[in-house]
Amino acid sequence: MIYARTALKGLLNLFLQSHCPLCQRSTARELCEYCEKQLKKCHLKDPNILWKEPLPVFSWGVYGGSLKRAIAALKYENQPQIARPLGQWLGEAWLLNSPRRDQRFVVVPIPLHASKQKQRGYNQAALLAQSFCQTTGLKFKLNGLERVRETKAQFGLSASEREKNLAAAFAVSPEFRDRQPDFPVLLIDDIYTTGATAAAAVQTLSNWGIAVSGLVALATAIKNK
Repeated sequence: MIYARTALKGLLNLFLQSHCPLCQRSTARELCEYCEKQLKKCHLKDPNILWKEPLPVFSWGVYGGSLKRAIAALKYENQPQIARPLGQWLGEAWLLNSPRRDQRFVVVPIPLHASKQKQRGYNQAALLAQSFCQTTGLKFKLNGLERVRETKAQFGLSASEREKNLAAAFAVSPEFRDRQPDFPVLLIDDIYTTGATAAAAVQTLSNWGIAVSGLVALATAIKNK
């Protein structure tokens, strides 16, 4: 288990406060029943809508409404426990809908820079990936990638600015350099927008001959068509 301290804090919040982090209703779970229903309305009818080259993307929901609110609470309001049900739903969607659900992968979360992770206390993509892997049974590799250069927030940047911002931002971990994974990599992140972050991560892994089959994202800005 990763981030034991974060998980303990989540459990303490869950049982001592007994309030939904999104609406403050009383609940004995990470999220209240009302907020779960609202979140599930954001679920994409076809999670494979973006599963195509050059970077296949599998996404659980549309980035907006309750899902946007939940991701904000997860990332910026110190609510790491939200990652457990969200990652579980993402994993269940993968088992039901993915064209590659029978293939074996090594799941690698998109990393945060060490300074940002220290400030936040956890990497939301890693927490989502852990819950995803617990649901799917896929192998979880926390430190397959490292973020070696601190970057600006991608929000508000143009496509070319995003690409420049992420240049040389990632490095393959010493563990992967010493021994490449036995199976293709499946990247996981919280949000997929332009794909600049994922493309930079894929390029870094590809430079070491490590195959990446696609990205799994909790939310995408692309709506069902």
